[in-house]
Amino acid sequence: MSKGRIEAFSDGVIAIIITIMVLELKVPQDEGMDALVPLIPVFFSYVLSFVYVGIYWNNHHHMLQAVHTVTGSMLWANLHLLFWLSLFPFATAWTGENHFAAAPSMVYGVVLLMAAIAYWILQQIIVASQGHDSLLKKAVGSDWKGRVSPMLYLAGIAAALWSHWMAQGLYVFVALMWLVPDRRIEHLLASKDAEEGN
Repeated sequence: MSKGRIEAFSDGVIAIIITIMVLELKVPQDEGMDALVPLIPVFFSYVLSFVYVGIYWNNHHHMLQAVHTVTGSMLWANLHLLFWLSLFPFATAWTGENHFAAAPSMVYGVVLLMAAIAYWILQQIIVASQGHDSLLKKAVGSDWKGRVSPMLYLAGIAAALWSHWMAQGLYVFVALMWLVPDRRIEHLLASKDAEEGN
């Protein structure tokens, strides 16, 4: 199977996830600016989740650039990732509506953690399918951000028990850490194309 189908399906699911999240921003019944104040936590929660989904979409796109042939295990691993991403609207709405209370903040962290694990599994399956000279393996290298992020999510989940603001701070920190797109795969693909062109 070509990677075009997995990319198109993933893009469609991610677009629906973002659409569902924005629909949770209910229009206030009042016309005054004061009516927007209760929506601030909901809006903040939406922005953070939008950034996270955008990061996954961006990195997923770059990762699939290193794929030539899609295997059955890749399809299932990709579905596993999309499953956890599809829980973002629920976790986002619950967190925002309850002003980042402990339990919603913990669940939000669990969804972030599981999405990170699912992404890592997909990445490992792609690397394994490409063998020792995997282009993705060369591009990812030590992947320090991929190793640190789950630990910070776990810290955020634990922190939510005594300070939901600390938990949210950790989640924001990880998002900021990933906000800059990973260009290693692009650079490696460009250099490989240049070599093949010579």
